[in-house]
Parts: sequence; structure tokens; C-alpha cells
Amino acid sequence: MLDPHLPLPFPAAVHPEARAARRLTWDSREAGPDVAFVALPGERMHGNAFVERALAAGAPFVLTDLDMPRAVRVADAQAALFAWARAERGRAPLVVGVTGSAGKTTAKSYVAAALDALFMPVFNTMPAIACFLIESGGAGRPLVVEMGIDRVGEMAELVDLVRPDVGVITTIGPAHLEQLGSIEGIAREKGVILHGVDGGPVRALVGAQAAAFYPGVDRYGFGDVTFAGEDLRVTPEGASFSFAGVPVSLPLASTVQAEAAVLGLVLAREAGVDVADAASRLAGVSVPGGRYRVHRGRFTVIDDAYNASPVAVRAALDALSGWAGADGDGAGRRISVLGRMLELGPTERALHAEVGAYARERADVSFGVGAFAAELGERAFATVPELVGALLAEVRDGDVVLVKASRGISWTPERRAQEGVGLDVVVSALLEARDGPTSA
Repeated sequence: MLDPHLPLPFPAAVHPEARAARRLTWDSREAGPDVAFVALPGERMHGNAFVERALAAGAPFVLTDLDMPRAVRVADAQAALFAWARAERGRAPLVVGVTGSAGKTTAKSYVAAALDALFMPVFNTMPAIACFLIESGGAGRPLVVEMGIDRVGEMAELVDLVRPDVGVITTIGPAHLEQLGSIEGIAREKGVILHGVDGGPVRALVGAQAAAFYPGVDRYGFGDVTFAGEDLRVTPEGASFSFAGVPVSLPLASTVQAEAAVLGLVLAREAGVDVADAASRLAGVSVPGGRYRVHRGRFTVIDDAYNASPVAVRAALDALSGWAGADGDGAGRRISVLGRMLELGPTERALHAEVGAYARERADVSFGVGAFAAELGERAFATVPELVGALLAEVRDGDVVLVKASRGISWTPERRAQEGVGLDVVVSALLEARDGPTSA
């Protein structure tokens, strides 16, 4: 419980009616009898505008600079939140920070399973990370924190907040180029996680794909790396390999998941966790929706629609190419459905064309939708409804359909600014059609 009447790591005037909470939120819509509210500055409005709403919802306390009932009154709520997070983080026995151009959430999930750790939910913003550290730091278990960036200097801020004992970089590739400028700039900014606060000691690990950017840093994965899984086998049923003599089986997984599992096993062994126990937990990992989630049936849908960058799309296409049809006899086709990748800067057309060429090599049929539809697929559609109609008319029993794009791809250009309808609606349409009556 988060009791505001206990000593706090920042100056505060605590209202006598303030109560202990189980969780914190900066979204007043999530405030309730067990969830306290933190009034943070926003792009358009300050959280102070929603304090009364949070109190009306029963929030045990509100962290704010306002003089209100149940207030934990401070000079600066954001500074107080971060100070609280640093203090609670110091109570955790081990903190693993994970970053990369792709695969962060997958790596986080597998590392957490191997270590039997608590891990960050979907959001990886500074306030979300701070709330996670406050809620989890005193639990006595390792913590795994996803640390994504999209601007220069942000990783230094995150490292100062999280102070990871282990820094991991999964991959390096074109992503957020509008702010980070170049792949070299991305590697430099993400590389801050490998050095810690003021250059302090950090256990540094990088995935095989990222190794060229960080010479001398220990590498994990398969092949010519410092810590390798052996005898990797990837089939439509999943991935299997061995590590330190222990067999590992990951249902419905691809090479990306297998590499994340190796990372988890490396860290588990170094933390003194039994490798066999860690491997057994890896078999039950379930990543959030939209991140390489396989839905098998009379045709198979691979839902990887949460987000996309060139390196992530190539990895997903590699996984798709390993399928021989959902019916198991090789009769089905491999179909890629790709949408626009965002924040790629002035080279975005060329990057989309490169990914589209790769899709044509790895898939039997390729679809593209949105601004770069023609670059992404041999069958191009301006809007999602047009794509859905053509795709449902095309797909048949035994096919395997990969759906991948950046969030924010909308139904029409006119509605883009109003609602971020992504390719998850394509996944939903496919699943609905798949689970309906089989055609004669």
C-alpha cells in the first residue's frame, strides 16, 4: 500500500483525510477508491483541472500543488513523483532496463518470466515508469522496465529515473528518425542505457542484430554471440532450442521470441535462478495483443499490428516465410498486409519501398494500405475499408495472413486527425470471417 502518512522522499503537506492507495495514475478516468491521482502537466491541460473529478471518484489522495481535500500538497507534482520513484526503485533487488528499435515488449515479457519478475505494463512513458517503480519497488522481486525513446536526451532522463542494474538493447534500426536524425543517432541515444548514471556500472547486453553498433559489449541470441542458444528450430508450431543443456520450447513463437528467451535465460542464470525453472516459465509467456500473436484456424492470422519499424517488419516477414500454410500440408499461401510506418523522416518513401520489396520476396501475396500502399504491396489500397473488402475476398482456407503497421493508420485521410483506427480492425475482420460458416 502507498500510505502518504508514512515518511515521503519529498516535502509535502498531507491532508488528514488522505488514505493509502494500491496504485497511482495520472489519468483521472482511472482514479478510484484504490487508485490515487497525480496531477501532472500535459501538452494541452494540467492535471490540476481533473483533481475534483478524481476526488469525486473516490481517489484515496491526490498529489498536487492545490490545497484540496485528501491532497498530498507539493510544490511540483511531477518532481515529487519522480523523487518517490527513485526512492522506491532503490528497494528493488534487481532492475532490468530494455530498449531497442523493435522487440522491447517481447524481450521484457520473456525476461520477466525467466526471472519471475514484475514488469512494466504496455505504456512506457516517464510517468508510467515512475508509477510502476513506486508500486513495485518494495515488492522484493526483480523489476523489468521497457525504456522507449523518441527524442534526443530522453534515454538519459530515463536512466536517471530507472537506474537499471542491467541495460539491454534488442535491435537498432530506422525508427523515430524525425527526432533522432539517423541510425547512428538512434544507436548513440539508446546506447546510454549501457552506461548508467554518470557512467556507473551496468551489466550490458545487446541482441545479435544490434551488436555491430556496440563493439565489445556481450551479445545474446544464436550463432556468433557471447551467449547463444543452440539447435534452434522454428516451425508453425513454435520455436525450440537448448540453453546450457536445458531444452526450451516456445509455442507459436518465432526467432524473435526465441532470442528474447535466450536473453531471459542468460539473466536468470546470472541471478542464480534455476535455468530449468526459468525455461518452464518461458513456455507460458503471452505478449500483449498486436505483438506477434498467432490465431490458428481454418486460416491463420498473425496479429502484429500494434506498431512497426523497418527492422520489426522484416523480422515479422521472416517469421511469415517459415509458415507452409495453416492446414499443415503446404497448400496455404503466405499473405502480408502492411501499412505505413510512422516517424521515418525524409527517407520514408525509400524505406517503405525496401520493406515492400522484402515483403514480395517473403510472402506469396502482398497487400499495402495507406500513403505508401504501392511501395508496400503488389495489391495497393488507399483506405482500410477498401483493403478489408479485397482481403476477405482473397483469403482462403490454409492461408497464413500477417498484419503489421504503425498505430495511427486510419480509415480515411479525413478521419486520421480525429481517431487513430489502426490495422487491428483488419485483424478483427479476418477473425470474424474465419470463425464464420465455412464456404461450400
